Amino acid sequence: MSRLHVVSGKGGTGKTTVAAALALALATEGQRTLLVEVEGRQGIAQVFETEALPYEERKIAVAPGGGEVHALAIDAERALLDYLQMFYKLGSAGRALKKLGAIDFATTIAPGLRDVLLTGKACEAVRRKDKHGRFVYDAVVMDAPPTGRITRFLNVNDEVAGLAKIGPIHNQAQAVMRVLKSPETAVHLVTLLEEMPVQETVDGVAELRAAGLPVGGVVINMVRPSVLGPEDVDLAANGARAGIAAALSSAGLGGARRGGRAERLIDPLLEQAREHAERVALERAEHTEITGLGLPTYELELLPEGVDLAGLYRLARDLRTQGPI
Repeated sequence: MSRLHVVSGKGGTGKTTVAAALALALATEGQRTLLVEVEGRQGIAQVFETEALPYEERKIAVAPGGGEVHALAIDAERALLDYLQMFYKLGSAGRALKKLGAIDFATTIAPGLRDVLLTGKACEAVRRKDKHGRFVYDAVVMDAPPTGRITRFLNVNDEVAGLAKIGPIHNQAQAVMRVLKSPETAVHLVTLLEEMPVQETVDGVAELRAAGLPVGGVVINMVRPSVLGPEDVDLAANGARAGIAAALSSAGLGGARRGGRAERLIDPLLEQAREHAERVALERAEHTEITGLGLPTYELELLPEGVDLAGLYRLARDLRTQGPI
């Protein structure tokens, strides 16, 4: 059973919303989850309609059954100060380095170090235990960088190889990789039923597998209902003009004679039906592409009014009912 759930996806697919919904779903029935943000966008705070997250773990939601969702926005500079204190006992000297700009300089010129700090904080939360020897969190969910960067972000051992062959940084990277490449971790990808997000998902899965990182499932987000049934979609694609005219006439929208009211409505309706049929056909093809990956697949409906707090709980419930993730 995975305890670290890394959520990635192409920009615009709603990965932060899915990460938040997953954290809620995993907290159901009295569980305790930690939702971690690593990109500094404060997206989690917006989704949960709460104030900006500080660099500390804070409870932000209660799940059905009494579970709790805690959240943390990881700041690379603050994480580096913690790191320097932990391994080098710098204390006030570390804070002085921050004032001089050295901390920001270090995380900027060495992005591999930055990723070790960000992932390391999440992995520490996964392994952390209380005084009774129990895990503090039943699950940790990370709102991770987009699909195009996720493999490099997680493969921190390779990223820091050129920075340190031995020493604390090297050891920290290896400790992080032991968690990230273990059964404790699952990387989930969020997509839409559109060509570019699906292709990026397919490429992302291939890259993750090549790097030996554990792929979890694919979450198809913002699924729109099909207005027409399969037979109606086929008729719409082929242009069922006579049938539409008869249906309009029977509905009292004018006779089917040429130039009548029903006749004038046919072309606009056929155009909309054709567009719908094309969209459904495209989505079917993209869905087949996703199922071809051989991964667990989950679907979340499009919420027409947008995702508010009530909608977030609704998505969490839908994830929960689709089986373990």
